[in-house]
Amino acid sequence: MLELTLPDYAEETIIRFIRDFVGDKNAVIGLSGGLDSSTVAFLCVKALGKDKVLGVHMPDSITPKEDKEDAKLVAEKLGIEFRTIEIGEIVEKMNEKIKLKNEMSTANLKARIRMAILYGIANDENRLVTGTSNKSEILIGYFTKYGDGASDFAPIGDLYKTQVRMLAEKLGVPSRIISKAPTAGLLPGQSDEKEIGIKYEILDKILYGMELGFNENKIAEILDIDIKMVRRVFEMHERSRHKRVMLYIPKIGIRSVNTDWRE
Repeated sequence: MLELTLPDYAEETIIRFIRDFVGDKNAVIGLSGGLDSSTVAFLCVKALGKDKVLGVHMPDSITPKEDKEDAKLVAEKLGIEFRTIEIGEIVEKMNEKIKLKNEMSTANLKARIRMAILYGIANDENRLVTGTSNKSEILIGYFTKYGDGASDFAPIGDLYKTQVRMLAEKLGVPSRIISKAPTAGLLPGQSDEKEIGIKYEILDKILYGMELGFNENKIAEILDIDIKMVRRVFEMHERSRHKRVMLYIPKIGIRSVNTDWRE
């Protein structure tokens, strides 16, 4: 009942969306060498053509060699312009000034520096920043607020991670990228599933159950899993609500931005 498939119309819908949204501008993508950004790059090239897409890889000292190679592999396979911008020194210089003590604060700083670089390029070259977050990450808040969560548009934002993998196979994304363990790449040895505590195959089914309006007990029963796992996903979704709302504003006028005045 909660098995996920990739709708036949998904690829064409996304391609048409990208083409309509970008219009006469160009696109810039942060190419990490991972599944999501690689899939988005393939979609953008199909929608816009290779000459309108720029891939930017932004490694630091902990970025694995294979990620650097995979980012370059995608760019070469697609024939898009590719730039590498090292961010290690930028992170160090900023941290000298703000003196962050928490490891996760520094990790999130990296994500925000990467997005600042992408927006700098976008402003300078008439490009739009292309988001690479998927629906699974967005729904549980597994992204950095105003970091990798910030973009002008998010082509795969309505696809769960398992659906992104299906689409990647269909598009011809290199198999070694599809099969490697997903990671945010912000901390040494970091992996998505270890940090989230649930494999994407289960997480996505729980989230899909939420989408269908099922309660915690019903989802646990259908999937035959511990209700504590389901409850944890519900809690992650609720705690991360602030990441999915652009602005929290006290209501004073007749129509308030975000609540009444929705663009």
